[in-house]
Amino acid sequence: MVPQTDHTPAINEDLLRRFDVPGPRYTSYPTADRFVEAFSAEHFRQALAQRAEGVGGASPLSIYVHVPFCESLCYYCACNKVITKHHEKAAEYLDALECEMDLVQERLGRGANSVSQLHFGGGSPTFLSDVELTRLMQSLRQRFRLAPGAEVSVEVDPRTVTEARLSHLRSLGFNRLSFGVQDFNPEVQKAVHRMQSFESVQQLMQQARQLGFESTNVDLIYGLPKQSPESFANTVNQVASLRPDRIALYGYAHLPQRFKSQRRIADHALPTGADKLSMLSGAIGGFLGHGYCYIGMDHFALPEDSLAVAKRQGRLHRNFQGYSTQPDCDLIGLGVSSISRVGAHYAQNAKTLDEYYDALRQRQLPIQRGLALSRDDLVRRAVIMALMCQGRVEFESIELAHLITMRDYFRAELAQLAQYEQDGLVQLEPQAIQVTAMGWFFVRAVAMVFDRYLQADRTRERFSRII
Repeated sequence: MVPQTDHTPAINEDLLRRFDVPGPRYTSYPTADRFVEAFSAEHFRQALAQRAEGVGGASPLSIYVHVPFCESLCYYCACNKVITKHHEKAAEYLDALECEMDLVQERLGRGANSVSQLHFGGGSPTFLSDVELTRLMQSLRQRFRLAPGAEVSVEVDPRTVTEARLSHLRSLGFNRLSFGVQDFNPEVQKAVHRMQSFESVQQLMQQARQLGFESTNVDLIYGLPKQSPESFANTVNQVASLRPDRIALYGYAHLPQRFKSQRRIADHALPTGADKLSMLSGAIGGFLGHGYCYIGMDHFALPEDSLAVAKRQGRLHRNFQGYSTQPDCDLIGLGVSSISRVGAHYAQNAKTLDEYYDALRQRQLPIQRGLALSRDDLVRRAVIMALMCQGRVEFESIELAHLITMRDYFRAELAQLAQYEQDGLVQLEPQAIQVTAMGWFFVRAVAMVFDRYLQADRTRERFSRII
């Protein structure tokens, strides 16, 4: 059984400090930084063809659509984005998306694939007008078959939507909303160039419920400039009072050498490491105290939410959008920089609009890099995803699926976990690894033990910090 965390375990400050290191979020394994340019559009076409021929083709699809445009720059943002107030740019992008859909469907077979999960992310999908959103949804429905009861979600910038826009999204079939909040403190908002009031978000969430959206999610970030443990505790209480169905709590990764927008954030304005740890432990205690269940890593959900139910029943999955209730299925990523997973292959689109458009003008899939997983990758992916989603690895299931002996194959890793067992993060059973209630807060560190690439080179600065 998945360990229950209905009550806050005693947060060990020493452990928090020890594990305040960079590490992957494991929305995939191997992680995207391991993709290679030798993986081409032709490799991806072959993966799509294999699915069409019946290799996994019966399973439903998940589709992600990336809309990169934003009107305003948020200084903390590390997403692939294009800052512009020229809304006419959206038309060319929609043309390109439709071309990409056609190229994918040429290999998959038109209308043959049931879609159980559809997500619009960005950037800001609500940069698109109502007419453009209608066009995009119609284009998708013409080429893919949306399954009854499919999860259809969209990321929403509260500064760019009204009740009328929410109503239009609902009419298009969206049933889940994710609000980007980050922090409600005005000084913090000013420091990151993202001003929005608590009252405006409160009103939008009330309207969303009245319109019949099944689920609302709020994204928060701790570690931003001008934040303090006291100010962030206020934000936690404000968010909890809104009763979103789900909450995502991310640690800010300050990497100005990689993300130009972050150079506008002064280092001296950032909270200290001790304050950041205090914000995390305070937020965990705060949300659990308000009745939320801890899902894993940095996600919380109300007890009746499908994500919390899936965790209790051991049915959690994980993909590039994070935790999901959907079965482990192939993912088609559409749009600039999007990542697809088809069978034992990952493929990422070009990261700039010029490269993306150039490929599609030539009627080529805009794949820039990717990876064909090795047998070892597949074994380790199974173990890491079991840890991240179920908090438990049953040796027998891995051994039968991959024809290995766990204690031989992972002898060094199991020896390393002995220290984690002493720390109270895992329990090493004769035929299983069980993550403890405390271990859920450090599950990325537990998973990292099985990451062959990290163990080999220890190069972690490309990742956000675990805490």
